[in-house]
Amino acid sequence: MAANFWTSSHFEQLLDPEVVDVVHQQDKDKGITLEEFKLIKMHMTNCIQKLAQFVKVRQRVVATAVAYMRRVYTRKSMSEYDPRLVAPTCLYLASKAEESTVQARLLVFYIKKLNSDEKYRYEIKDILEMEMKILEALNYYLVVFHPYRTLAQLLQDAGINDMNMTQLSWGLVNDTYKMDLVLIHPPYLIALACMYIASVYREKDITTWFEELRVDMNAVKNISMEILDFYENYKTISEERVNAAFSKLAFKP
Repeated sequence: MAANFWTSSHFEQLLDPEVVDVVHQQDKDKGITLEEFKLIKMHMTNCIQKLAQFVKVRQRVVATAVAYMRRVYTRKSMSEYDPRLVAPTCLYLASKAEESTVQARLLVFYIKKLNSDEKYRYEIKDILEMEMKILEALNYYLVVFHPYRTLAQLLQDAGINDMNMTQLSWGLVNDTYKMDLVLIHPPYLIALACMYIASVYREKDITTWFEELRVDMNAVKNISMEILDFYENYKTISEERVNAAFSKLAFKP
């Protein structure tokens, strides 16, 4: 793994929001809207999180898996790459990349246990075949930097000992993976945005500390607004809406 974000493939592959928020033509042809595209990615993020709890992997593995999944869909359509198979396969690949390997048969077992729907009846060979397709879609670039380590360092640097603010900041970072922020912004800016929101909510005045950092506060505030807009618009994901979106993709069982 690259030790420096600025020299990593992750930095080289940061994308403009306009590139991320694009529904592929094959999906458009099936009637998938941008809203439904985002909804499916959010739903599959939740599925990765739930599956990870059963196979007992660290949050970092979950974050890497979600980053892989979201990156795949900047390059491939959901019509070609079934999200219901891509999501667990990304978790499988991330577990290996983060040296916390989960066996494919264990994933298959819990996928079937968690989903009664026949459309989730995947076997080990399906995971292994999709793994190769995902590796190709990612151009074999598996390095992902996350805001977690930076957040810990920044909280310490700011002299934050308030457990409530620390927990809120971490929770906010976790929720950013329900969006595409990891594909667009450097991890340190995401960490700062989460700290900024937490400081406002917990009424901690760290304005002077932010000024001393000499970071682009417009960028930090813009990311903060994206996060707050997400909470405003996506408090809950309706199962009905998710099912309606998947029905348009109409995969064969």
